[in-house]
Amino acid sequence: MRKGLSAFNVVSLVLGFAFLYVPIALLVVYSFNGSRLVTVWGGFSTRWYAALLENRQLLDAAWVSLRVALLSAMLATVLGTLAALALTRVGRFRGRTLFAGMIYAPLVMPEVITGLSLLLLFVAIGLDRGFWTVALAHVSFTMCFVAVVVQSRLLTFDRSLKEAAADLGATPLRAFFSVTLPIIFPAVAAGFLLAFTLSLDDLVVASFTTGPGATTLPIRIYSQVRLGVTPEINAVCTLFIGLVVLILFVASIFTKRQAALTAATRA
Repeated sequence: MRKGLSAFNVVSLVLGFAFLYVPIALLVVYSFNGSRLVTVWGGFSTRWYAALLENRQLLDAAWVSLRVALLSAMLATVLGTLAALALTRVGRFRGRTLFAGMIYAPLVMPEVITGLSLLLLFVAIGLDRGFWTVALAHVSFTMCFVAVVVQSRLLTFDRSLKEAAADLGATPLRAFFSVTLPIIFPAVAAGFLLAFTLSLDDLVVASFTTGPGATTLPIRIYSQVRLGVTPEINAVCTLFIGLVVLILFVASIFTKRQAALTAATRA
């Protein structure tokens, strides 16, 4: 075999990917299981997807999770992009080290500490826990991921393009939307998708900051799994897997087209 593709490397990759994706594949397969016992195959059936439409608790929790994920991802994308611009464009300014540390801190902060601190904050300011507290909590820890992704792209950004736009009379704001944003858009889109996925997946922080009427899908699934896994849970999880795959597929196509358009413009 060629150098770098030894048998050990191949086996390690196969085992690693199997460990990651075989459980997901089993979940998808058993969502079409006709038996009520999730570990006993009873034939192919879509009955649990039909039953899911009558499970108002799971559907309401899924709707809450989608709304929270979309709102928090959009806010985190805007704030994270602005933070990345401040770290790469402003240069050295007073308090930069503290600012960068506060941006990166949630990356290494345990979720239990983040959730508890946000809970104490919301209680101290008298903000009732619910949809908005969960959304704000998700913004607080997903924003840093967006900032890291966008900052890595801005570090390799050719600043002469922005200077050329300024020489042609473009204001800083117009230069950003006409030159900078189209070039860094793949990184911004990647940051949005990462924030969306992290928000959709979060359980710990949401469990501290949620309230009546704002039960997210991970919290609902966790509360039901403690009493046993039901086929409806497999069905709703499969639908969310399909949603994420679809979003990633569309984003990949859009990013490739954007990159091709940028390359054609440069040529």
